Amino acid sequence: MRWPSRCLSALTATAIVGCTVGPDYERPQVDMPESWRFDYSEAAAAINTRWWEYFDDPVLTELIETALRENQDVRIAAARVEQFLGALRTTRSRFFPQVDYQGGVSRNRISEDAFGSGGVDPYFTQYDAAGGAFWQIDLFGRVRRQTEAAQARVYATEQARRGVILSVVTAVATSYVTLLGLDSQLEISRATLENYSGTLKIFELRHKGGVVSQVELSQVRSEYQRALAQIPTLEAQVAAQENLLSIIVGRDPGPILRGRKIDALARPDVPSALPASLLERRPDIVQAEQNLIAANAEIGVAKSLYYPDISMTADYGAASEDLDDFLDSSARAWSLGANIVGPIFTAGAIAGQVDSSAAAREAAVQTYQFTILNALREVNDALISTTKSVETYAALSGRVDSLREYSRLAFLRFDNGAASYLEVLYANEQLFDAELVAVQAKVDTFNSLIDVYKSMGGGWVDEAVSLAPTPEEVVSQE
Repeated sequence: MRWPSRCLSALTATAIVGCTVGPDYERPQVDMPESWRFDYSEAAAAINTRWWEYFDDPVLTELIETALRENQDVRIAAARVEQFLGALRTTRSRFFPQVDYQGGVSRNRISEDAFGSGGVDPYFTQYDAAGGAFWQIDLFGRVRRQTEAAQARVYATEQARRGVILSVVTAVATSYVTLLGLDSQLEISRATLENYSGTLKIFELRHKGGVVSQVELSQVRSEYQRALAQIPTLEAQVAAQENLLSIIVGRDPGPILRGRKIDALARPDVPSALPASLLERRPDIVQAEQNLIAANAEIGVAKSLYYPDISMTADYGAASEDLDDFLDSSARAWSLGANIVGPIFTAGAIAGQVDSSAAAREAAVQTYQFTILNALREVNDALISTTKSVETYAALSGRVDSLREYSRLAFLRFDNGAASYLEVLYANEQLFDAELVAVQAKVDTFNSLIDVYKSMGGGWVDEAVSLAPTPEEVVSQE
């Protein structure tokens, strides 16, 4: 038994120091700008905190926490992490010997014509049991490259999970803000309808008294009908938005509790960071790089096919026709072997796999670089939109104030006989439209800020991940 043990030791040492074919991973060079296209004097390093709590609306906070626990996309992404972890464990197992066992009993009859009938009982029972081991020596690093690729796929899937969590948090925030905006527009429409209703009653009385004409009464009635028509449209939009938000938080479609009104929401700071830090923060960038690492390792897997596979097998057990003799030394059986298998001529099959792997790596490089460029664009767009939307809202809010004064003065002019009601009608229509547009602009200011947090990623994703179920918890609950 000295030779087998020495052979095993030698092969083990060779496997440990064996070479690994294929290129080692190096991060591609990416030219990153030194600063963002648009600077913000109000910028603050708030990217690593639970920014949604700065809105100072406990209902929004509760909705986000519920979504992180119950959202189906989050749970699907968590389950996929466990799926790839299982694949990684399977790949890693190839580093080690695989041990199995077998046993059996059979009743047999041999041919009397073949062996003669000279007193030989053609019937016999066979008992056998054995333990076996198989070990594929990773001399040229195929398993190491496969493990490297599998590990990268796990990391990429985890980043995909983080990306889903990022999207869910921002989706809840934008949906909730949009819902509050619709509430405000509905409130404005109902108040306007109530105001028009009172005006219509006055004009109906004046018309009966001969003070105003049928034309002026019809103008007032048209204002009332226009405001009335706006309400069911907004009510339908509110219900649809509630249903959407319900699905995001993992509930059946239904009403959503409100906290603050949109005018009472606090405004978080605008986060700031160097562009280069996106490489470490954005889940999609990290995911793209991990996919690149996996693609790079797959080249080594393909190239390792040029080299031989070396494996060892061992079996030890016993076989006997008599169960009483099964444990005797005479019933023992063992075998120890080594095998080597390698290609001689494959007609380009391996070369094709290498070329395919190299092309996949190049595609992964381009995807990685594009992901970075797209991230820079999204952050720049969000930062610019944040400031410009605030400026837009300020202008529209000032326009509402001016139109409100214009409407008041126009009605006074009409009441004093200095103008027709057509001027009042025009002023009221302008004011109503401007109020609705101003509310939408207010919604845009919050949503553009949420887009900044979404586009930058950051430590806040870690905070959100801590509130979501882990992959193990998701799988164990099934």
